[in-house]
Amino acid sequence: MGKKLVTAQKRGETRALCLGVAMVLCAAIAYYILGTTVLPLYQKSVWTQESMCQLIETNIRDQEELEGKKVAQYPCLWVNVSAVGRWAVLYHTEDTWDQNQQCSYIPGSLDNYQMARADVEKVRDKFHEHQVFYCFSATRENETRVLYRRLYGPQTLLFSLFWPTFLLTGGLLIIAMVRINQSLSILAAQK
Repeated sequence: MGKKLVTAQKRGETRALCLGVAMVLCAAIAYYILGTTVLPLYQKSVWTQESMCQLIETNIRDQEELEGKKVAQYPCLWVNVSAVGRWAVLYHTEDTWDQNQQCSYIPGSLDNYQMARADVEKVRDKFHEHQVFYCFSATRENETRVLYRRLYGPQTLLFSLFWPTFLLTGGLLIIAMVRINQSLSILAAQK
């Protein structure tokens, strides 16, 4: 009976070690992917200065109001604010400016014009309710853009690193427990 117990333990230990090593390898792959995608975006982000923005003007722009310019045919919101002692245009995130420089906020669903218009009006009303709010500005002097929300901020980086760290810690704990179990069984067999 003693021999069967040792064989079963070894089989279980091998499976546990494989699980621990697989978890550590998955964590390493996840760290590599995050290091090549999210980390450079976080490091390149110039929107690090948090400041207070005062609403100056909001304007809903439709395609008719933007004649002569190549913009998508959907309603969008244009927001002017006063930030860090100067006039600036507020953009929702870093990607909003890349999508359309004429829009501060682009609605999420562009399939239905009426729903998109209602979404833009709801956001405009929120700005009119809270005319002073936090925003992010660049440290450059001549920058005339500010952000309402950073896509690549410290919270995003920490949230992205949580699961790989959890996998790495769990895998290392499994490996350590198997090694401790092996040493204790060797000590018990020697007595």
